[in-house]
Amino acid sequence: MASSRTTTTDDKAVLHRYLQAARDALLWKVEGLDERAARWPWTPTGTNLLGLVKHAAGIEVGYLGQTFGREWPSPDEMPWIADDAEDDADMWATVDEPVDAVVDLYRRVWAFADETIATRDLDATGWVPWWPAERADVTLLQVMAHVTGDLARHAGHADVLRELTDGSAGLRADNDNLTPRSAAAWSRHVDRLRTVADEAQRRSEAPGGAHRPHGAGPRA
Repeated sequence: MASSRTTTTDDKAVLHRYLQAARDALLWKVEGLDERAARWPWTPTGTNLLGLVKHAAGIEVGYLGQTFGREWPSPDEMPWIADDAEDDADMWATVDEPVDAVVDLYRRVWAFADETIATRDLDATGWVPWWPAERADVTLLQVMAHVTGDLARHAGHADVLRELTDGSAGLRADNDNLTPRSAAAWSRHVDRLRTVADEAQRRSEAPGGAHRPHGAGPRA
């Protein structure tokens, strides 16, 4: 039997639970790392774990603060969100921004953002000044969904970066959600995937062997 429509309060609680899960996942991926490992850039565009946390803090202050007429009480703490900040300043931590300080800041940002959530209904309206004017008018519901999606994406980035850093992997501290395998078994699994990738490429390059797009019909 279908359940009755949940209340607005229940809806907000569900949204907040997923928001908090994304927050927790992101911080867990930085836990236990030294200053160098937390900052190490793993991609050609410099993506790094501590930078993702710093970026997330700016996301929440913006969308769950400024959008609803609330400013972060200590602007000097977050110079990277200023209009005249260096490009991508929110995506990496300076030597003067220790891991513990960035993590502590983000936890305080949670409390700031949660106050916005707690004191407004889901249909409360706000305005996103950095969005195009035709869609800058938003509701708290829209913003919570947007921020959760953004943080979840960055938590996924963090999953990969942490595994590249020291091999740590998994969904969360109490449940890695991974198939139980020994290190040797994982190594064999990766070797198998590499072999499959090489073979798929070899076949695609063979005469007449180009793969058809997924869902394509039979050849004439």
